Amino acid sequence: MRTFGLIGFPLSHSFSKKFFSEKFTKEQITDCKYELLPIERADEMVELIAKRPSLCGLNVTIPHKLNVIPFLNEIDVAAKEIGAVNCISIQQKGKVPFLKGYNTDAYGFAESLKPLLEKQHQKALIFGDGGAAKAVKYVLKQLQIPYLVVVRNPVENAILYSAINEELLDEYKLLINTTPLGMLPNLNSYPVFPYQYLTPQHLVYDLVYNPEETVFLAKAKEQGAKIKNGLEMLYLQAERSWYIWNS
Repeated sequence: MRTFGLIGFPLSHSFSKKFFSEKFTKEQITDCKYELLPIERADEMVELIAKRPSLCGLNVTIPHKLNVIPFLNEIDVAAKEIGAVNCISIQQKGKVPFLKGYNTDAYGFAESLKPLLEKQHQKALIFGDGGAAKAVKYVLKQLQIPYLVVVRNPVENAILYSAINEELLDEYKLLINTTPLGMLPNLNSYPVFPYQYLTPQHLVYDLVYNPEETVFLAKAKEQGAKIKNGLEMLYLQAERSWYIWNS
């Protein structure tokens, strides 16, 4: 039985477990199973893999997306540039497993964004500068879309929310939220800026997918902006993991 799993801590709820369990049932894949494998420290992964020779692939979530990197044999180009790994392929080469790290978030974001882009989406505002923003920045660079990072507290190479005005929103017509604002259970939180200056020319993307329409998206939709949540990105990155594990 080929085994796949999710490492992170804590693992109270998991999209991945539900997604792959349903996939295996629906597609009648009977020789695979997916497990939640909570580990507090990234170095515990080495022992985990050694004890489970049936493990063929792992998804990686908070807080280990950076911490697992030193324990990998190889890391793919995108994951290296992003500086975060959320998918690991495990290949048995002799007695020692060979571990290669990937970042499927970038793939999921890119493939869900590209069909929505129009000629006016030449510049982007990225809300937040945490881990999730890394994959977004990578994709925008690949698509040659210049961006500005927007944060709450002053940092280098970023602007504050208070700097967003009508003139800026007229220039930057792609807005991407990478913060957890608006995510369950904090449904009423959202990035604060003058939404009244959004127009039907704007594309507003929220990496949050639970709920499906955050306050951020609802306020943008009121102004006629095109909106997109992170659900398709999530499904695409999961399918990309499956592709990597089987290629």
